Amino acid sequence: MFNLKTIVLFSGGQDSTTCLYWAINKFGKKNILALNIWYGQRHAIEITCAEKIANELANVQYQNFKTTIFQDIGDSALIQSGNIANKHRGDPNLPASFVPGRNVFFLTIAAALAYKYDALNIVTGVCPADFSGYPDCREIAIMAIEDAISLGMGKDFKIHTPLMKLTKAETVFMAQELSGCMEALSYSHTCYEGQYPPCMKCPSCKLRDKGFKEAKIVDPLMKRYLGK
Repeated sequence: MFNLKTIVLFSGGQDSTTCLYWAINKFGKKNILALNIWYGQRHAIEITCAEKIANELANVQYQNFKTTIFQDIGDSALIQSGNIANKHRGDPNLPASFVPGRNVFFLTIAAALAYKYDALNIVTGVCPADFSGYPDCREIAIMAIEDAISLGMGKDFKIHTPLMKLTKAETVFMAQELSGCMEALSYSHTCYEGQYPPCMKCPSCKLRDKGFKEAKIVDPLMKRYLGK
C-alpha cells in the first residue's frame, strides 16, 4: 500500500465522482483510496461505474466493501421494492429512499479503514441541497460523526464535505474546473431505478438534470448516451 492519506467514499454517482476528483486535486491520486460500499441497493449498477472511474479514468486505489446489514433491517425503498418517491414509513417528511443510519455507518467504516492505514482524511459527497433533506447529510450531523469517530478511535479524523454548501449547479461548475472530472461523470450513475439510460423520472434523476440545466451545461452522461 502506498502512502495513504485519504479515504473517499465513492459510490460512482455524480457527487462522489466530483468529490473524488476534488480529493485528487487536493491530496494527489497516490494518496487516495476510493471506497465503494455495496449495501444491497437497487441501483447496484453504480458499482460497475465506480470500478471503471476509479480504475481506468482516475487511476486511484479502489476497494469494494459489501454489507448486508441494511438488507437485514429492510427499512428503505432503495433496498426493497416500492415507490422511491413515496414518504418514508418512519418519517412522513422524508422520502422512502431514506436509508436510516447509512451515512453514519459508511463514515464509521471509512474511519476504521483509515485507522488501519494511519490516514486521517475522509471525503464524502453529502449535500443538504439534495431533494431529500436526509438528516445525515446535514453539516451538524457530519460534525457530530467526526467528533464521535475521532473520540472513539483516538485519532483526529477530518471529514471533508466539498459539496456541503453548494447547489447542484455549483457542483457542476466545480466538476468543470477539476481536470478529468467531466469525462468521469459521463460514466457515473445517479438513477435510483438503476437504469441506463437514466429513467429521468426518479427524484435523483430529476435533481441531476435540474443541476446541469441550471448550469447551462450538457450532462456528459447524456452526451455519451446520445453519441454527441
